Amino acid sequence: MNSRKDQLKAFDRLLTIMDELREQCPWDKKQTMETLRHLTIEETYELGDAILDNDLQEVKKELGDVLLHIVFYAKIGSETNDFDIADVCNDICEKLISRHPHIYGDVNVADEEEVKRNWENLKLNEGKKSVLEGVPKSLPALVKASRIQDKVAGVGFDWEEPQQVFEKLQEELGELQFEVNQNNTEKIEEEFGDVLFSMINYARFLKVNPENALERTNKKFIKRFQYLESKAKEMNKSLKDMTLAEMDVFWNQAKESDGR
Repeated sequence: MNSRKDQLKAFDRLLTIMDELREQCPWDKKQTMETLRHLTIEETYELGDAILDNDLQEVKKELGDVLLHIVFYAKIGSETNDFDIADVCNDICEKLISRHPHIYGDVNVADEEEVKRNWENLKLNEGKKSVLEGVPKSLPALVKASRIQDKVAGVGFDWEEPQQVFEKLQEELGELQFEVNQNNTEKIEEEFGDVLFSMINYARFLKVNPENALERTNKKFIKRFQYLESKAKEMNKSLKDMTLAEMDVFWNQAKESDGR
C-alpha cells in the first residue's frame, strides 16, 4: 500500500490536473454543478454495481470517477469564492469529530445502536427540526424508505423484536388482499405501498440491505433469462413460440448452473 506521503502526492496531482482541465479543456470549462449532477448520480450507481459484483478493480476505477466529481465541484466552488477542496475536507472533519464524542470526547457508548442514536440526537442539537431532514427528496423510493426507518429508529421510534415486524407485515398483506378482493384500485396501491414499507422494515431487523437484496435478485433473473434466450436461439425458436413448460426446462437448467 502507498504511504501517507504518496497518497497526499497523488491527491495533489489530481488537483493539479483538475486545474489544468478547467483552464484548457473546452468540455471541462463549460461544466457547471447542474450539468455534472446527473453524471455524478450515474457514477455513483456504477460504483454500487461494482461493489455488488465484488469487482475490486472496478470499485477502484469507479471510486476514482466519484472522486473526480468531488474535486470538480470543489473547483467550481472555488471559482465563485464560495468554498474549495480544503473547506470541503475541513467541514467533514469537524462534523466527524462533533458526531463522535465517544472517540473525541468523554461520552461512553455500549454498542453500534447507541452510536446511531447519539448521531441523530446530535443532529437535532445542531439545529435540525426533524430527524428526517437529512433524507434526500430525490432518493429512489425503496432507498428512501430504508433511510427513513433507520433515522426514526435512531431516536427510539422502533419495534422491539423482529417477530413484531413480521406480524405487522402479515397484517399489511391481509389488508392488501382484502382490497384486491374488493377491486378497489386506489386502496390497492396504498396497501401495496404499506406492504413494501413493512418488508423494508423487516429487512432492517434481519440486517439485510433491501436495495442490495433486490438488485442481486435483478441480476440473478437477468442472467437466467438471458440463458433461456440463448437456448431458444440455439433451437432457432422465438420465446413467444415456446410453451411455458419448454421455457421452464431451460429456466431450471439456469438455476442449477447457479447452484440453486
